Amino acid sequence: MKIDGISYRSIWLDDDGWAVRIIDQTKLPWSLDILRIATVDEMAVAISTMQVRGAPLIGASAAYGLCLALRVDASTDAMERDAAMLAATRPTAVNLKWAIDRMLERLRNTRVEERVATAYAEAAAIADEDVAQNEAIGRHGLELIRAAQKPGQRVNILTHCNAGWIATVDWGTALAPIYMAFNEGIDVHVWVDETRPRNQGASLTAWELGSHGVPHTVIADNAGGHLMQHGDVDLVIVGTDRVTRGGDVANKIGTYLKALAAHDNGIPFWVALPSTTIDWTITDGVREIPIEERSAAEVTRMTGQTADGSLATIQVTPPGSGAANPAFDVTPARLVTGMITERGRCAASPEGLLSLFPERA
Repeated sequence: MKIDGISYRSIWLDDDGWAVRIIDQTKLPWSLDILRIATVDEMAVAISTMQVRGAPLIGASAAYGLCLALRVDASTDAMERDAAMLAATRPTAVNLKWAIDRMLERLRNTRVEERVATAYAEAAAIADEDVAQNEAIGRHGLELIRAAQKPGQRVNILTHCNAGWIATVDWGTALAPIYMAFNEGIDVHVWVDETRPRNQGASLTAWELGSHGVPHTVIADNAGGHLMQHGDVDLVIVGTDRVTRGGDVANKIGTYLKALAAHDNGIPFWVALPSTTIDWTITDGVREIPIEERSAAEVTRMTGQTADGSLATIQVTPPGSGAANPAFDVTPARLVTGMITERGRCAASPEGLLSLFPERA
């Protein structure tokens, strides 16, 4: 994607060919800060503090993190230790474990002296495959937006959190069809949930869409149901951090409520994901998907830009009030209209997913 006419991926190798460059997403939308990551510990911090975030991007970042670790010590014991440390940084997004497992499967059968070069090649392959998968998701989702067009009317799409190009290596998942529709000249408009408590919608999705020129409006998280009741939403498209083999969907907290509202109002609720986000080992999302509990400070404090242009973090709750901060919720498959994957669209069911991925039967 492009920022001020310059093409970017969300992660890439530095000019030295081994360090990793990332966009610090904690600084958006106020500034575009490019960080140089040179050690596995720095990458672990970047993942855990959400300088990089989004399930596909976390996986690619962890893969490159393991590359950095191997530059220091390519022994098997060190490799397994560093891989476990990276895998523990974020528990909900399955792409993280998937990427680490893929790297280890490749590297365990590689001679120690060849591991660094092999690791960089495999991490690059993971990144390139993510871009190709997301572009395919965009094409399959574009058909839904075309179908939602009505003569002389704008297509209104509601999304939650950020599932755009900065949540992946490029294109995004839920936003990929929107970018393609806009590029095609379709009159499309996006309702952007603010997505408390970290405001990934208000800060990241709005920044992305604005950078690309896509018409959008930021709304309070609780406004989506109202808009649906009044016919102002044609379809909902969200991303996901983990999908069960039965079609349950773990996504940013608040997604479940949007799915309930969409179901009540007969509005299609689609989930866009690469197949790397499917956890084929579990069937019950509510009981089996681990839900990350993040710091209460994310709820009790907010950071924004003041009138003079400086940034400030303020307390928004009374002193002494506690806060809970589950980062994700699970939307049962019965509320999901369907999945948009790199292989096409399918029902949110075991049969639907296996129809696209029969090798998983």
